[in-house]
Amino acid sequence: TGSESSVTVNKKYGDKFHAPLGLDVFFDYEEALAHAKAVGKPLLLDFTGHACVNCRKMENQVWSRPEILARLNSEFVIVSLYVDDKTDLPESERFIGKSSGTKIKTLGAKWGDLQAARFNTNAQPYYVIVDHQGNSIAGSASYDPDEAIFQSFLNKGVSNFKSGATK
Repeated sequence: TGSESSVTVNKKYGDKFHAPLGLDVFFDYEEALAHAKAVGKPLLLDFTGHACVNCRKMENQVWSRPEILARLNSEFVIVSLYVDDKTDLPESERFIGKSSGTKIKTLGAKWGDLQAARFNTNAQPYYVIVDHQGNSIAGSASYDPDEAIFQSFLNKGVSNFKSGATK
């Protein structure tokens, strides 16, 4: 309930995507990282997909748990990166992918390349908590409906963020 939660931010791609469970979510990595720095919170990367059944299961079965939802709302900046999105990138934002070596032309391919190049995986859902330099500070989490496992992942991320530790 700090003042940052009452600030309305016009988010990049906010017209294309909708956050689950009423969460305040970003949809662009760079924008979310800048916001995380501004508000002094760790960034939770949510590599997801429109057609990802297990992503929706995690949101509905784990993220929706009151204690987890409260933590997601208050302790993290969240960015949902849709790796299967077909939105064309403007020509000026297209690039050669680090993981594929091919020209990245869509928003989904951009986030898929980020996931593959930085975290060496392309599975969804895939969650990583990063510090303000974009370094992983808690390992990763993936589909597991055991809320205690996700809670432990969040605990590690917050603890390591506060102590300045990585991984």
